[in-house]
Amino acid sequence: MRAEDRIYPLTEIYSDNTQKTYDREAKACDFLLGGIGTGNISVGARGELRSWQIFNQPALENSNPYTFFAIRTQETDGRITAKVLESEYTPPFAKAQGFLRSEVAGWPRCTGSVLSSKYPFVEVKFRDKDLPVEVSMEAFTPFIPLNADDSGIPGAYIRYQVSNPTSRPVTVSVAGSLNNAVGFEDYDMFDIMTFRGQRLNEKRTEDSMCGIYESGEQVPENMLSNGTMVLATSDMDATIRPYWLQGQWTDGAEDFWDDFTSDGEMEESSETDALGCRMAELFDFTYLHFLSRVGTVCSKRVVEPGTTETFEFVITWHFPNRVKGWPDTMEALDAVGSGEYETIRNYYAVRFADAWDAARYLLREKNRLEAQSRMFSEAFYQTTLPGYVLEAVANNITVLRSPTCFRIENGDFLGWEGVDRTAGCGSGTCTHVWNYAQTAAYLFPELERSMRRIEFLKETRADGHMAYRTFRGLGLKQWDMLPSADGQLGAVVRIYREWKLSGDDEFLRECWEPILRCMEFARRTWDQDGDGLFEQAQHVTYDTELYGITSMVSTIYLAALKAAAEMAEYLGEIKKAGEFREIFEKGSKKLDEISFNGEYYIQILENPERYRYQYGEGCLADQLLGQYMAHCAGLGYVLDTAHVKTAVESIFRYDFIRQARDYVHGERAFILNEESGLTPCTWPKGGKPRFPFTYYGEVWTGIEYEVAALLLFEGLTEEGLTVVKAVRERHDGYKRNPWSEVESGNYYTRSMASYGVYLALTGFSFDHGSHTLSFKPQVNEEDFSGFWCNGRAWGTYRQKRNPASGELEKSMEVLYGDDTGLRLV
Repeated sequence: MRAEDRIYPLTEIYSDNTQKTYDREAKACDFLLGGIGTGNISVGARGELRSWQIFNQPALENSNPYTFFAIRTQETDGRITAKVLESEYTPPFAKAQGFLRSEVAGWPRCTGSVLSSKYPFVEVKFRDKDLPVEVSMEAFTPFIPLNADDSGIPGAYIRYQVSNPTSRPVTVSVAGSLNNAVGFEDYDMFDIMTFRGQRLNEKRTEDSMCGIYESGEQVPENMLSNGTMVLATSDMDATIRPYWLQGQWTDGAEDFWDDFTSDGEMEESSETDALGCRMAELFDFTYLHFLSRVGTVCSKRVVEPGTTETFEFVITWHFPNRVKGWPDTMEALDAVGSGEYETIRNYYAVRFADAWDAARYLLREKNRLEAQSRMFSEAFYQTTLPGYVLEAVANNITVLRSPTCFRIENGDFLGWEGVDRTAGCGSGTCTHVWNYAQTAAYLFPELERSMRRIEFLKETRADGHMAYRTFRGLGLKQWDMLPSADGQLGAVVRIYREWKLSGDDEFLRECWEPILRCMEFARRTWDQDGDGLFEQAQHVTYDTELYGITSMVSTIYLAALKAAAEMAEYLGEIKKAGEFREIFEKGSKKLDEISFNGEYYIQILENPERYRYQYGEGCLADQLLGQYMAHCAGLGYVLDTAHVKTAVESIFRYDFIRQARDYVHGERAFILNEESGLTPCTWPKGGKPRFPFTYYGEVWTGIEYEVAALLLFEGLTEEGLTVVKAVRERHDGYKRNPWSEVESGNYYTRSMASYGVYLALTGFSFDHGSHTLSFKPQVNEEDFSGFWCNGRAWGTYRQKRNPASGELEKSMEVLYGDDTGLRLV
């Protein structure tokens, strides 16, 4: 990198290993709890539970009233202190009605909090001047690479660790309260939840668990919120109140607080109504009664001086019904609102009978689930890579466990592109968006294989046209639109990747005929002269068509040809393999000859102004998208290596924006003011079309990670790390959520390109044929450690220079999975 290109000191780029923390002012923090395809609840920087997205549709702003944890301490001198286990609310406080009663803002809270995470664990440390004990919260949902089922549990562990630094024992109670949201319909004009049917709470005790089971009666059968919820603990001495007092106004809350603070236990009250308000008797003020389905589980014990006690709970949910479709139009959303829709069940509903069953599993299997989740976390974070790189990879795992992705009852994995506040964005597991993502392929290859099976076995027509949005996968009529050139050929590259990672020959044979049809369709439709390049109109991820020859799409085609040749040869189709290789070699040579301008690859189109939304002479960030995909799949180079390095270097030089305020464009703005980022295209040599392609001025983290990976693959380490660091500095918890990268919606799929950065930086490669692993780390080569996952097993790798012999000593440890015959080379 040239000195004038630097925006960070070298030491900061290479050695920034600080773990980020977020204080209570970091309002953008929203750490998701919940499994793959289960929906979520979130933990905010104040330690509060928020974003209740458990009803099978996006709902970032959903709250669940009176759902919180509280602590009560009693010292030997009789002094009692009680607090909600959240830090105090932060401004602004400008609400038209003040804080809602259900937010109980009038109850005392801790004076401060600090949130941090090592995925999948989130920790909130509370500070308070009044409490005689020290309190921290740890929460997580099991996450075990290569085990999608145990990473797909609808619930979370929530535990509070209470330490006593004093010289005297302190009696401590921790109580969790959960509102029954079964039958949830909407929020009224006062932001109060409305419901269908009757909500029922039940105290349950069995074996080594007890808690509150929440269900409903007379809830419409197909309603998305028809299900069950549970708050439970393994503390068999816990006291339980299944219902708060069912009074009027704030009777229930007042009664709870008095009961809790009086002795730190819950009385199982049978009182149902408290009369006295004539207005409430005469009128149907249902909002005066909405809190009547809150229940509490309370644990109490003595914390001796110098010791720590853990108060552990689980929250689970079970809402089987999912819309059988992609409700992303106003018509479809109206149908959901009116209840006029078909449903399909979630995969987790096949595994668990109800929320109590899920809670039972979490508590029964806790030691194993936690040990394996912690083993992954420790293996991943023990690496010598910069902390912001680990953050980029780990924080985007969230996409898999967000409302963006889901599994249906047969186990198939599907996803939106991203999700908005109340609806999905970009339906149908969009092939050209998933081109960029690498996370699921390496951590949960069975999920990616299910997507490839849908694409090739259900969505590929007899003529080889692959629908780029999955509709048949949900039993719907096929998406009827022109094919996506980048998505269709990218699917071929990705099916090669899935085969190599899994070693599943049967999977390859099952999909081989549709693969051949896809390749023939591409030749017939876009490469009509058979020269290995696409010349006809190509629909791409920019929601438009590119004309002429573009290296963006042609490199994907070249990668697909190279992949198809290798697969054909493996299956014994030698002639077909030769045909693919011949076209590949012609296309690779010709693209270098006609498209490379000495610095980067340009669009070959006689008159870009003839068509709208082209890029012509521009330096496109995606110009080597197929090369990125080829590297991540282990296919090697598809173009001249020297040209690739020069082009990637040029992308950084021309497309990396050092200050957003200096970059003028009319597109959506994803970076602002002094922020840095990589834009999809600039025109350093002039020739910018009057109407460039859509999105040219936006900054998408998925493209940033793609380019960062390409820079790293080419040994341009400083440049690649600069791009990654810029992304993570924007997602700082104050301006943006560190666990949600936005493009067209939150938790955007393309952001999972960040795992490609990890592959490039560690130099990880895996060969299925020889069952070998190899590494070529680009930082800390003399003393490096890192995590790896090859589709069958995962573990850690270490290399260190022996000062005596000068030899680089290498070692590998398998922590999970099938390591039969696995060798390190």
